[in-house]
Amino acid sequence: MNPDLKAAIIHAVESEPFAKLLDMRLVHLEVGRSVVEMVYRPDQMGNIQGRAHGGAIYALIDEALEAAAHTDGTRCAALTASVTYIASPTPGSCLRAEARRIAGTRKTISLEARVTDPDGTLIAICQGLAYRTGKPLLPLPE
Repeated sequence: MNPDLKAAIIHAVESEPFAKLLDMRLVHLEVGRSVVEMVYRPDQMGNIQGRAHGGAIYALIDEALEAAAHTDGTRCAALTASVTYIASPTPGSCLRAEARRIAGTRKTISLEARVTDPDGTLIAICQGLAYRTGKPLLPLPE
């Protein structure tokens, strides 16, 4: 993977306001694959049933999909995402979203993501489709 592109994606995730708000960390990045982690904090990420809010889990998935989609250096925009929530995480657990590209054409990329807890319990799965704009990712705006 182009080192400048990798550094730019890492910096973009570290600087992204929403990712910072949820304390997301990009812990692995390679062509077509990323891993993003976040600690589940029920006081900030809980729903009315006392479980993990689906939006918090999806935010983690979306960050991982976004990073993986951009590893070819082309700007992408999400078209669809279908999430299946399997289990609610334990409070304080570090959730890990691993996203990978599974297919692609000149105009689209199909990706999948799996969210697990530290014990390997499957929390959610997602299949997504992104549109390739054809525009280069670099340089990223400051």
